[in-house]
Amino acid sequence: MSTRHEAAPVRHGQLTSRQALKVVIAGCVGIFVELYDNGIFAFMATTLSFVFFAKGDPNAALLFVFAGYAISFFVRPLGAVVCGFLGDRIGRQKLLVFVIMLISAATAALGLLPPYAAIGVAAPILLVTLRLVQGFSVGGEAAGAMTFLAEHAPEGKRGIITSYAQIASFAALLTGTIIGFAMSPWLTRAAIDGGGFGSFAWRIPFLVAIPMGIIGWYIRRAISDTPNFVRLKQEGGLSRNPYKEAFKSREHRRAMWLALFIPLMNGSGYYVLFSYMPTFLTGKKLHFTTGEGMLVTAVSLVVICVAIPIMGKLSDRHGRKKVIAGSAIAMAIVGIPCYALIATGSVGLAILGASIMAIVFAGHTAVIHILLVELFPTRVRYSAYGLGYNISSALFGGTAPLLMTWLIGSTGNVYMPAFYAVVTALGTLAAVSTVKDRAHEPLRDA
Repeated sequence: MSTRHEAAPVRHGQLTSRQALKVVIAGCVGIFVELYDNGIFAFMATTLSFVFFAKGDPNAALLFVFAGYAISFFVRPLGAVVCGFLGDRIGRQKLLVFVIMLISAATAALGLLPPYAAIGVAAPILLVTLRLVQGFSVGGEAAGAMTFLAEHAPEGKRGIITSYAQIASFAALLTGTIIGFAMSPWLTRAAIDGGGFGSFAWRIPFLVAIPMGIIGWYIRRAISDTPNFVRLKQEGGLSRNPYKEAFKSREHRRAMWLALFIPLMNGSGYYVLFSYMPTFLTGKKLHFTTGEGMLVTAVSLVVICVAIPIMGKLSDRHGRKKVIAGSAIAMAIVGIPCYALIATGSVGLAILGASIMAIVFAGHTAVIHILLVELFPTRVRYSAYGLGYNISSALFGGTAPLLMTWLIGSTGNVYMPAFYAVVTALGTLAAVSTVKDRAHEPLRDA
């Protein structure tokens, strides 16, 4: 049996450039695969409504697709519980290998599903089932990958190093956008119903998960576990029941509440501004073409990928609390004006509005995970942080595209996403104002 996982990892501050690169790649590759697999479902929502539902009311079919998207988020806390418990008991690295294999298999299987025309109602049932598997896997990924990166990072660089994983997450969405844009001529109702390549083309974005998953599995299986976990294990300090320990501690219970409410802006940022945006732009109210909708999203994704490491570095210097609070205040101010630019119907103005919001949101998304990691000690970090964050994602993130689709359809008001951005920003601001900033303190083991 190979001993590569048993080698003692380097201590904080002793990472060579090559070791640091391996750690960052191992942490980020899974985030990329997981978020590509998760995001492509949202990007392809309109097409999936054509393939997996009977012809009829297209808005109702789209609502059902986003309902499936939302339901999968309520499995994320279960994934967080199972993976978090095992991650705090047997190690971060082993669980990260498992979750990347799981979501890759589920996404590839989705790309192989027969359509509604072939198997009827079984098609949407199988679609939702595979979404549940994806949700379980993503529930174990975010907390695990961020914990893995933070526990490897040298002191004073945790913000910038964990921010790379967020670049990976948005690069994954960008990849999905580019693939969606390239495939857009074959993703219409007419192309799908017309037979030939058009009836198969929608499967390609999902089948891309196969090579991605293989690459991610290969990279992750060859990396050591974190110094914090190995040290705690050698000292006999691992928690026998991380959840019992977390819920018994008043400090940990409070931290889990913070992990629930500080990420509120993810609902209006990640899940509306980026995942839902192509569907929003091509809806009946704005009338952008599929290509134009993808272009607006793609440019804003490039912008946020540039802004994220800047915000991560600022948080290392000035603290997590100041950066997130500044982002929340800015979003509350610019949210409605930026959506007004998007709602003009001009591609150029839509790109401007989305890009401004991307810069503002970068201050939240670059820092949120490291702030939450620092709230918990190693003994319960993966479990408690993962549970709080994934419940937040389920309640305020995964439901956002469904909520926006329903609200815009019911009211005819295209500013609903803007109102959601302001409300969630104010919620994040209120929650983060109560946090003790630990940016300049060592990670605690117990």
